[in-house]
Amino acid sequence: MNDSSWGVPPGAGQTGYWGPTEHGPVQGAAPAGPAYDAQQAQHTRPMPIVPDLPAYGGDQDHQDRGTARPGGPLLHDQAFSDQALSHRALSHQAFPDQAFPDQTFADHTFPDRTFRDETPSAQPRAEVPQNPEPMPDAPQPAPAPQKKNAGRDLGAAIGVGVGLGAVIVASLFFVKAAFIGVIAVAVVVGLWELTRRLDERKGIKAPLVPLAVGGAAMVVAGYARGAEGAWVAMALTALAVLVWRMTEPPEGYLKDVTAGVFAAFYVPFLATFVAMMLTADDGPQRVLTFLLLTVVSDTGAYAIGWRFGKHKLAPRISPGKTREGLLGAVAFAMAAGALCMEFLIDGGTWWQGLLLGLAVAATATLGDLGESMIKRDLGIKDMGTLLPGHGGIMDRLDSLLPTAPVVWLLMVVFVGSG
Repeated sequence: MNDSSWGVPPGAGQTGYWGPTEHGPVQGAAPAGPAYDAQQAQHTRPMPIVPDLPAYGGDQDHQDRGTARPGGPLLHDQAFSDQALSHRALSHQAFPDQAFPDQTFADHTFPDRTFRDETPSAQPRAEVPQNPEPMPDAPQPAPAPQKKNAGRDLGAAIGVGVGLGAVIVASLFFVKAAFIGVIAVAVVVGLWELTRRLDERKGIKAPLVPLAVGGAAMVVAGYARGAEGAWVAMALTALAVLVWRMTEPPEGYLKDVTAGVFAAFYVPFLATFVAMMLTADDGPQRVLTFLLLTVVSDTGAYAIGWRFGKHKLAPRISPGKTREGLLGAVAFAMAAGALCMEFLIDGGTWWQGLLLGLAVAATATLGDLGESMIKRDLGIKDMGTLLPGHGGIMDRLDSLLPTAPVVWLLMVVFVGSG
């Protein structure tokens, strides 16, 4: 490589050589003195052509302040700093691969400006974060698999369920009147939970006193007089609700009595069909079949849905219910229905039990979804806290209440009312 390729021919007036001056390098001037000749220039490392840089001083625009920089001689320290900055920048442009460790021009602060060395040759002062965040594309450790949780205390739920079952069976097979009392108590407690939640969450004040008295009377009338007595008691209870509410201010009267009539139909009237089953000769067996099929349906839905459930049944109403759980409820209820109708009910057959089990699985699921709609509208999870692991009485009656009239009707169709 010759000198002409770098643009440094010998002689004066040629550009491309940087010679020493009083205030730093100046472009376009050849070095003076006997130490320089053409022979010596051939053994001197050529310097690249660097574009002209504006010299400090004079009336030029100041980039930092946006005002004209005053002309005249520079201060001593500022002149030294400007000269060092210019020399360092030019050296880096000429030799980008060279490092200049002896130049420690890192940070210099002056009264009117601050210079910071941004050249790659300077040692960077990178601030290391105390708690560095992982890179977005960095592989993250897989979360540990979580064990499925039923959401309730299973030990308490099983214990309470066994205790309730023992009370029901003992009263059912030994003293029928005691079982009627169990139904009446469950109805009154259920009405209390429902009306209390309506008042707390919606401000609806359904009158509890006429509902409780009328509900208990409705159950007794259904057992003593059958369906006819149940309907008469239902009508009288609704009338009592309308009259009782008149003793209070008229504001909210319509919604209060509407909620009261709904509560009377939803809890005590549907429960009356359980008392009506008990009037038959094999009444205890019919009631036991009704209870077993409903419990088995709920158990099958829970067991299969918890283990294999993937497809939601009604996510807007009850996110925990799945289609697989519904199939489990149908299978379990149909199997239990075939066994119960074959061995417990006089004159019953297995195929009747299959139909009965299918109907129970459907009505139990609809009843559960119906109360889930009510609880979702009220913004609550459970109707009460009376039964550990189960919630309230209404949380146990949700599947039983709509199933009772269906089982009563199918029993009458299959084997008669006697």
